[in-house]
Amino acid sequence: MFDGLKLSADVPPVWLAGFAALAWGLGKWVPLWRFDIAPVGGIILWIGVAIVLWSAFWFWRKKTPIEPGHQPKALIVEGPYRLNRNPIYTGLVLILLGFALNKGALSALLPVIGFPILITQRFILPEETLLRSAFGPEAEAYFAATRRW
Repeated sequence: MFDGLKLSADVPPVWLAGFAALAWGLGKWVPLWRFDIAPVGGIILWIGVAIVLWSAFWFWRKKTPIEPGHQPKALIVEGPYRLNRNPIYTGLVLILLGFALNKGALSALLPVIGFPILITQRFILPEETLLRSAFGPEAEAYFAATRRW
């Protein structure tokens, strides 16, 4: 029934959920300093969602796999990819930041520091290797002209 369907917990949204759970726990049980800027957190969270959706649209438009580790069929340099090589990951960081701000505790922000580091090591660097192997000098020129984050 599910032939060819490979489910993996090692994907960015699962890592995001884990870091969000950590932010929630730290905010609830180890609140270093309390603040109330929930509306700002909500705005940042929804900006992150919008960036993720806008970025994902370009994968669909270019008919290239969005899942990490798959061989790319196109080098996306349009839309949000003109400003940032990894707008989906940037959007995920904004979602986590908005969520953490909604918790109203400085300690909830700690996972926001670690999340981009993990994403860079676990996903971005291997994806850049795939892009280099698939698109060579075109990928190198794009990397040189566009910031990673």
